[in-house]
Amino acid sequence: MSEFEEVTTGLGEECGVFGAYDMDGGDVASTVYYGLFALQHRGQESCGIAVTDTYGKRKVLSKKGLGHVNDVFDRESLTELKGNLGVGHVRYSTAGATRVENAQPLVINYVKGTLAIAHNGNLTNAVELRKELEYTGAIFQTTIDSEVIAYHIARERLNTPTAEIAVRNAMKKIKGAYALVISSPRKMIGARDPWGFKPLCIGKRDNTYLLASESCAIAAVGAEFVRDVKPGEIVTITKNGIASDMSMAIPEEEQARCIFEYIYFARTDSIIDNVNVYHARITAGKALAESYPVEADLVVGVPDSGLVAAKGYSEASGIPYGMAFHKNSYVGRTFIKPTQSERESSVKIKLNVIEEVVKGKRIVMVDDSIVRGTTCANIIKMLKKAGATEVHVRISSPPFLYPCYFGTDVPSNEQLIAHSHTTEQIREMIGADSLGYMEIDKLKDMVGDLKYCDACFTGKYPIEVPNEDVSHAFD
Repeated sequence: MSEFEEVTTGLGEECGVFGAYDMDGGDVASTVYYGLFALQHRGQESCGIAVTDTYGKRKVLSKKGLGHVNDVFDRESLTELKGNLGVGHVRYSTAGATRVENAQPLVINYVKGTLAIAHNGNLTNAVELRKELEYTGAIFQTTIDSEVIAYHIARERLNTPTAEIAVRNAMKKIKGAYALVISSPRKMIGARDPWGFKPLCIGKRDNTYLLASESCAIAAVGAEFVRDVKPGEIVTITKNGIASDMSMAIPEEEQARCIFEYIYFARTDSIIDNVNVYHARITAGKALAESYPVEADLVVGVPDSGLVAAKGYSEASGIPYGMAFHKNSYVGRTFIKPTQSERESSVKIKLNVIEEVVKGKRIVMVDDSIVRGTTCANIIKMLKKAGATEVHVRISSPPFLYPCYFGTDVPSNEQLIAHSHTTEQIREMIGADSLGYMEIDKLKDMVGDLKYCDACFTGKYPIEVPNEDVSHAFD
């Protein structure tokens, strides 16, 4: 790009997976499409759908491309995807470059038939596994770790009686974070890593079974939420119903769900592992108000994930809640901005301050995180330019100090502002009148008894992690 540069704001989302199996034989492409639409917040770089007809030749038809769901698919392409078993994926790249070859689902043709696989997460031992496969003749078409999973399942299937046993055997080899939705010729299989890093749930509409990263996608297609797939569980959906295999499960006290699902990633209307995301964020805001009270006139949230925490801060503090920003809904997480010759601020393209709301007021601004600090500094500048007399920043997560190896694009230590600066130094750098982060020991109030991973804040990883960043090892 000579005239334009790509601007990335905030944290990298994860990916979203969705599957649908209509036992009556109806086409499911449109259902998968709407499910992915509801999961668009989890990935905006690429998407894809693969379908098969369990009653016919069982040939897999697929389409994938770069861009949002409604950029890649139209009415005509969905009509051509005929099949009653479908798997879909929206991607944000945590491992592997942004190119169409890396879009999912991956479709693998092999001796036993065809598998379509959609994966959310990141493997910690993908480099070793891929080398091992390459030395035994495997040729890789992508630079994503999901292909390592697909190969292992396909190889295991050659020596096992069923696809679900092949998935289980592959799970014994792969380490890290994953939620998988897999279609084999007559089955839809869902699998969740033993620690439960990544969410996955089951839904049902009439005689159609669904698998999805979040419950909001189940609701979006008019289906009933059945339950979450448990950490370490493999669910196999056939015309006979749902079968469960818990042989890969680990003790509950060792489980480690990603706490950032509740702080930021998940949609506000989702429920993950019986924890209501809206309620978790209200609780976070209340905790911030208790830890960091301040005299102010208005509490505002940075759209979208800061809004509910701001409401919680308002409720606990008694300070009125207001909407200070207009968000341009047509701008994704990554967008192209003109180079410096054009002086438009990249933040202003995405957010505008409503001057009438903030002028002459002391503002409490609630956001979900500070990664590099530049976005937060720009927003504070905009608020003060619009007439805010004070801006007190409250962050509904603790400071990011360590990288994530499980599928969240938390950058390396050098790029994390909190890794090399104190809270007071950060406050000065972003231009806030005061700054308060969520206290580590209050995170548990958001999720109750759930065991969770907070390694990006504490450095205490629940499993062994690589010595270096492996997210782009295959590029």
